Amino acid sequence: MLDTSQRGITFTGSGAAAPESLLSNDDLSKIVDTNDEWISSRTGIKTRHIASPEVTLCELATAAGKQAIANAGITAAEIDLIILATSTPDDLFGSASKIQYLLGATRAVAFDLTAACSGFVFALVNAAQFIRTGTYQNVLVIGADILSRWLDWSDRRTCVLFGDGAGAVVCQATKDGDRLLGFEICSNGAQNDCLNLPFSGQSAALSETVSIAKGTYQPIFMKGREVYRFAVAKVPEVIEKALFRADRTPEQIDWLILHQANQRIMNSVADRLKIPPEKVISNVASYGNTSAASIPIALHEAIASDRIKPGDLIATSGFGAGLTWGAAIFKWG
Repeated sequence: MLDTSQRGITFTGSGAAAPESLLSNDDLSKIVDTNDEWISSRTGIKTRHIASPEVTLCELATAAGKQAIANAGITAAEIDLIILATSTPDDLFGSASKIQYLLGATRAVAFDLTAACSGFVFALVNAAQFIRTGTYQNVLVIGADILSRWLDWSDRRTCVLFGDGAGAVVCQATKDGDRLLGFEICSNGAQNDCLNLPFSGQSAALSETVSIAKGTYQPIFMKGREVYRFAVAKVPEVIEKALFRADRTPEQIDWLILHQANQRIMNSVADRLKIPPEKVISNVASYGNTSAASIPIALHEAIASDRIKPGDLIATSGFGAGLTWGAAIFKWG
């Protein structure tokens, strides 16, 4: 049997990738009735990366994964498990196995996890359980989405918000203390109609007695005000619960990294937790809402720029469709 005594998780490498094509607010003003001031004042978004038709989710996720593995100082062949958090796989059956192949992670098992914009936090928590039980030593967690595929580009309520990208983190087993100090994850399907990407089909008869629904998924639908109210109420609450489990206080947080959905939401959450603006990591102006990719992209950029250093205490929270939300308190490195 594996010795799982005092077995914990540490975070050793990060990576990110985004499409080269940029779409600014001024560009959007030529597509829908909007302008830079309207978008910026309501969301904080100035531009977003948009995947061209030939760019695949697997390519973005693989690029982010390769960078994270290299920064962790290990090889792809040492990865035991890959968890891909996404709502927009290239293949409806899942894209994690294709990414495993592209990475050359020949020993790894791989699977997709769908929890929308909360996906990275949910995947991180899942990775911790596999490591703590001694099942796996090295886990690659990837958050990646190409939401531009699923937008109604004539709907200014949604098309101005989203962008494409991927971020990744390598999690490894350690007996030198557990860096994931506390977490809390939640769901409420009663509010599913506030934000969804539904299937819509028309009845098609196969025989006199058997019919099927033939169709496809519809563009993203969102009730903006309801989602905003949900986020500003639930996110501070779930972070406080995760902090309680971690035996930490908001004052001890070095960095707050929220899902990059809306700058006003991030400001409201920080204000409620009494976390000063200089401790809030934000790149929403440059990326928009990249769903499951938003937290790991922001995390990687802060690490790469030496803002986040080994030992720093990070509070992170994802929230979105489902509705789902969650928080994790961890130390980097």
